[in-house]
Amino acid sequence: MTPYLSLSIWVPIVAGLVVLAVGRDGDRAAPLTRWVALVGAIAGFLVTIPLYTRFDTSTSAMQFVELREWIVRYDIHYHLGVDGISVLFILLNSFVTLLVVWSAWEVIKTRVAQYMAAFLIQSGLINGVFGALDGILFYVFFEAMLIPMYLIIGVWGGPNRVYAALKFFLYTLVGSLLMLVALIYMYSAADSFEILDWYQVPLALTTQKLLFFAFFMAFAVKVPMWPVHTWLPDAHVEAPTGGSVVLAAITLKIGAYGFLRFILPILPDASRALAPVVITLSLIAVIYIGFVALAQTDMKKLIAYSSISHMGFVTLGFFLFNQLGVEGALAQMLSHGFVSAAMFLCVGVLYDRMHSRLIADYGGVVNRMPKFAAFMMLFAMANAGLPATSGFVGEFLVILGAVKVNFWLGFGAAVTMILGAAYTLWMYKRVIFGDVGNAHVAELDDIGRREFWLLGVVAAAVLVMGVWPRPFIDVMHTSVADLLALVARSKL
Repeated sequence: MTPYLSLSIWVPIVAGLVVLAVGRDGDRAAPLTRWVALVGAIAGFLVTIPLYTRFDTSTSAMQFVELREWIVRYDIHYHLGVDGISVLFILLNSFVTLLVVWSAWEVIKTRVAQYMAAFLIQSGLINGVFGALDGILFYVFFEAMLIPMYLIIGVWGGPNRVYAALKFFLYTLVGSLLMLVALIYMYSAADSFEILDWYQVPLALTTQKLLFFAFFMAFAVKVPMWPVHTWLPDAHVEAPTGGSVVLAAITLKIGAYGFLRFILPILPDASRALAPVVITLSLIAVIYIGFVALAQTDMKKLIAYSSISHMGFVTLGFFLFNQLGVEGALAQMLSHGFVSAAMFLCVGVLYDRMHSRLIADYGGVVNRMPKFAAFMMLFAMANAGLPATSGFVGEFLVILGAVKVNFWLGFGAAVTMILGAAYTLWMYKRVIFGDVGNAHVAELDDIGRREFWLLGVVAAAVLVMGVWPRPFIDVMHTSVADLLALVARSKL
């Protein structure tokens, strides 16, 4: 059998190394470097497509499994596999990486090879996170993916890039060390690092709660959940456009994925016991952070807070423990991957022309950039959860799942749709509409062919998922049902 998962990991990593080799002569080789990077990104995406086309939706068992010995003495294996929960995120990651390489084509002019290689290598490492079925293999990929993003923010970021990169790295690292302690404990309890074996290990409730805290800190920082969210706005503001796209579209999803792969199935009793705490934190993120977004004057910071609010929907859906809630949360993760990427790409288009992210510096952009304004309108509506866009699907399912548990819980979750429309459309109105009050805005040129097709591809994904979500939902349905069955049983 073709090792599609290994290909999805190592093709982009090898492509990144080739890009570094091609670009060793510096920026003189930039034109060739860009083409090599684009070919590598396309290849990295193409090798993931069979994971979807050959995926069997009728079973919850792991598919495309690869098992090889790695560190025999400690029973650590190179063990890969995907189910309906993880497979779509490998495709999303490879797709977003292609967008990022494409978006930087004429924008990044210094250290082009290193920039492109960082994203390609990170893409492979992230695919390893989603495909790993061995605890230590997961941890290695989980930690290794921090390095390229640290460099992306720290080298190509804004004036405070070093501060933002360090804050991002330290927040994530501290949580990860707690997770490592939990992984080692699970090995001592199961005499195995196999994640699927850990699902069957009986654990006392007190032990489960301690392990819950260790895993929770690692994944809550990554999501990020309130109140450990403060690194994200700083990272987004300082990161280059590509870094913001990958941060919002992919790395936040890894934290949410950890809840489904580790916390819920390994610690079902603690998950049910502590569900009210997680739901409360999620609602705070949904509502309070929505109000915080309303007060922002920087477009990237507003979209960053918007991401925190939308990811609050995801963690809320997980801890409803019903099919609608979990499937809605997964759909929200996928949709947010498209929509947040699109919003940051739009900000990047404006920043490349004006070198400003402040909302007050704009106004009347539609008069100079009508094509761009049309695309940004679609993405703003999707961010606000407009029906027939991908943003509506996940939020609607989570609200339905919440209402099944408690009406007022669903009502509280629904508030975010109002807040989402408020902060997104208010930003859009101030940036796009009105008279041209800035001389620099009066000199803007509309998007070119490359930018048009780049935004057009994302727009198509947003509309397809909004109008026809079934191909996405069907893939995850059986795996979600099996996960809920694991959560429903008691290990006590």
